Amino acid sequence: MLAASLLLLSLGLAASIVLAIASRAFYVWEDPKVLAIADLLPGANCGGCGYAGCAANAEAIAAGKAPVNSCVVAPFETAQAIGEIMGQKVEERELEFSWTSCSYGVGQADPIFHYNGATDCQAAVMLYGGSKLCPIGCIGLGSCVKACQFGALSIGDNNLPVVNHDLCVGCGACVDACPKNIITLTSATRRIVSEYVTDDCTAPCMRACPTGIDIRGYIHEIRDGHYEEALRIIKEKCPLSLICGYICPAPCELNCRRNLVDQPVAIDLLKRFVSDYEMATGKHFNPYKAPDNGQKIALIGGGSEGLTAAYYLARLGYQPAIYEARSQLGGILRYVIAEDRLPRKVLDHDIKGILDMGVESKTNMVMGRDFTVAGLLREGYDAVLFTSGGFDSRKILLPDQQKFDASIRGVYTMLDFLVALIRGESIDPGRHAAIVHNGLKGLELARKCRELGAEKVTIISHEPLDLMPMEIRDTKKLHAEGIEVSPANMVAAIGGISDQLVRIAIEPIKPVGKNLTQREIKDVDTLIVSAARLPELVFVHADGKPESTADEIKWQTIDGIFATPEPGRISDASAVVKSILSGRRLARAVHQHFTDGLITPIENLTCEADYVLNITEVHDVRPSERQHPVLLDVEGDSKTAWIFPKEFPGLDEASARKEAERCLQCGLICYEKTGVKEPEKKDA
Repeated sequence: MLAASLLLLSLGLAASIVLAIASRAFYVWEDPKVLAIADLLPGANCGGCGYAGCAANAEAIAAGKAPVNSCVVAPFETAQAIGEIMGQKVEERELEFSWTSCSYGVGQADPIFHYNGATDCQAAVMLYGGSKLCPIGCIGLGSCVKACQFGALSIGDNNLPVVNHDLCVGCGACVDACPKNIITLTSATRRIVSEYVTDDCTAPCMRACPTGIDIRGYIHEIRDGHYEEALRIIKEKCPLSLICGYICPAPCELNCRRNLVDQPVAIDLLKRFVSDYEMATGKHFNPYKAPDNGQKIALIGGGSEGLTAAYYLARLGYQPAIYEARSQLGGILRYVIAEDRLPRKVLDHDIKGILDMGVESKTNMVMGRDFTVAGLLREGYDAVLFTSGGFDSRKILLPDQQKFDASIRGVYTMLDFLVALIRGESIDPGRHAAIVHNGLKGLELARKCRELGAEKVTIISHEPLDLMPMEIRDTKKLHAEGIEVSPANMVAAIGGISDQLVRIAIEPIKPVGKNLTQREIKDVDTLIVSAARLPELVFVHADGKPESTADEIKWQTIDGIFATPEPGRISDASAVVKSILSGRRLARAVHQHFTDGLITPIENLTCEADYVLNITEVHDVRPSERQHPVLLDVEGDSKTAWIFPKEFPGLDEASARKEAERCLQCGLICYEKTGVKEPEKKDA
């Protein structure tokens, strides 16, 4: 008995020694900070944070590799608690949600075959890309629903995924599960800065809209009587909705598929209808606005482009201020377009909606007389935007303001430079002048700059050398004259000190990859551009904000903006509606600069595509009569008091709802089939 006890005691002692050694050998120290963070995370392990589960996310947060608010499932309070552990201040993250552009399910879209295989979207796509005729159409088997851990997705009656936004946490599991890439994560901010791409299910009217409004979406809301939601959709892309309801040339209607049957849907009148509705309420239905980020932006010019850019910058969390030379905002909208075409109360209504978003207005402020770009940067603005319009905008300037039109010393349009020479004004081109031009007029001006004292002149051309005039191709002869030629290049950015230009950055028109070594910096004193207007310049601090007002202001334009509003994009503000798009693109560029540090073009833009899937005929669509404005004097009629009097007629509510029902709710090749009614036979 004693021997057995001693044996057991020896075995126990040996086991404890082995366990003690093992605990030392295999001990893994756990960071208490990681454990504390992991205890706060919800344990969903959905992968929405970008890491393989909550434990990995906790380790990444503790190591500073992930932000404290990286968990998409946890509420803001959780992020705040994690922030206290990490000793960091937490800002509320904008909510993301799943969204699909597909409009028609398997039952409504034309099939190319009937699929009877495995109920998995990936498996269905392996067979000829899926059963739908549309190559980007939803398969409808619900792989995205199975991937969602939060019950936020279901397949609706039309075999399309339906998102419950109250349950969606934006984890992205459904995005990963969709083989057609028709489900994406989006947010209010992303929808503001986005544009239609070839992978989107777009109707012909949407592709033709200069501002990129979701026409199909807002007409659907009007049909259901949801006027405020229709306005939210319109203002996602166009803040001047009532103005456009009056003066938009409506290219969307020329592309409406109802033209293949009878008459186009009155798209512009429907936009006018809900905008009239808003004005009648006496308030503005402004959509999502991001929290204030503390960054101040000055915009020079209060026309349609400046108003639009300011509106979207305010919605993105910036503090924009418009500097306008005239006494009221509006630009050409107010001072050129006649009031019988655009009533001033319409203009004032839309402008007030923009100011209500947090946009500051500074009128009677003339650049060169009351402020300069460097002065605005010195005052604490993080960026200064040129939104002063085209050459025709000078018509609205007062005569004594014309001489203040110079923006930066040393930067001219060719027209301004030539006019100054004709007037006999003294111009000093400095030591080095650069001229952006492709032809002989640029060469003539280069020689004039040499006569005026420039030691060197560089001609920068978008064209390759072999497409330029013969006189410019003789580079050796020009070099002997002090003139250099830089073909197939563009000015990507400019920089200066105080109010003087000092350098430019030149890049190839078609760079090889993203090789930044192709950029060439040239010290110049004068830059002359051949356009009739300066492009949408965006000035920012070159070396950060100065610590005192006595410090020199060094500035530069953000990359890509001097040549185009975005890389690969050409500014085209030939109409008010196009300037609205330019304004939104400017806001996107500024936002990208301050958030990502790099302005990237949107790939595969629909508006630039050589071909977009479409159809040239429709079937089984019942003809219907287009609704027209009601010519009524509505004084005293409380039910229709928000309709304009007879000189500015619009649709009444009944007509608008009826007109909205005419919309076929088109997709790329899908549309709403209504059935063709056989004509009644008349007795002989």
